[in-house]
Amino acid sequence: MSRSEVLVVGAGVIGTTTAIRLVEAGHTVRVVARDRPGDSTSCAAGAIWGPYLVEDDERIMPWSEQSRRYLSDLAEESDITGVRIVYGHEAVRADLQPPGWATALDGYRMARPEELPAGFCRGWWYSAPIVDMPAYLRYLEKRLGESGVAIEQGTITSLSSAVEESPVVVNCTGVGAAALTGDEQLYPTRGQLVAVKNPGITHFFCEHDESPTPTYFLPHGDVLVLGGSAEPGRTDRTPDTRIGDEIRARCAVIEPSIGDNEKAPFLEHRVGLRPSRPAVRLEVEQIGAGHVVHNYGHGGAGVTVSWGCANDVLALVDGLAA
Repeated sequence: MSRSEVLVVGAGVIGTTTAIRLVEAGHTVRVVARDRPGDSTSCAAGAIWGPYLVEDDERIMPWSEQSRRYLSDLAEESDITGVRIVYGHEAVRADLQPPGWATALDGYRMARPEELPAGFCRGWWYSAPIVDMPAYLRYLEKRLGESGVAIEQGTITSLSSAVEESPVVVNCTGVGAAALTGDEQLYPTRGQLVAVKNPGITHFFCEHDESPTPTYFLPHGDVLVLGGSAEPGRTDRTPDTRIGDEIRARCAVIEPSIGDNEKAPFLEHRVGLRPSRPAVRLEVEQIGAGHVVHNYGHGGAGVTVSWGCANDVLALVDGLAA
């Protein structure tokens, strides 16, 4: 294999990030995807950096830390990239201690009792990257284009056929990987958010919880994103106004200005499908005379691990090229 024969399938945040890493390392890359980045399910994400995937997977923290550092660099040009470093806090209703990764972040401190919303028994503050996904995906697509890679819209229905076009295929198809690979461990988890005009909130809030109704709000400049929901197995992306109303009501309990329709008028619903799996699949599979590098199953932490995973994909592709 030469360094000019890599086909990336998928153009969500994982696919675009991976393609950028490959092309900027010297590979000539094609990207084929059913949806453009702005139409992908990634565009509906919140998205705040936080390594919430399987805690006993030793790959998660290195991937997350590599991505955090990269996103922090991109935040230096937030008007272009859509990435900001924001100070905020998490809180828990149960008697839980903060995760180790949070204690290592800039600005970390425990919340004072008077800072805790009603019903929460503990909380902690820190600074972390928050990503305005529509803006960020536009930035990634533009960066790909500047490297000479135009995203081709199309559907890959067979990896066997794909490796006939290119000896190395990188599978970044997210939820679509279930049909493409037959992976029975992969399933969609529907998530819905509400975007409102920001009434002046500059900090984030996240409920540190794995519940199906996680409560959080994330400031993206003039827009405030409210969350959220987690519905395993549900695949439609039609906004559910009942869920949207419940999300806004939960967030208004934490920050009353969010419930004021004049201060925080409704902008839109956002609905995405998280590619959930017991563990991220990042490995090489030989198919016929070619190879497929799988990079999917990131759940709700795609942005959090995106650059770290892309680095590992590059190392695998380089190993095949050696």
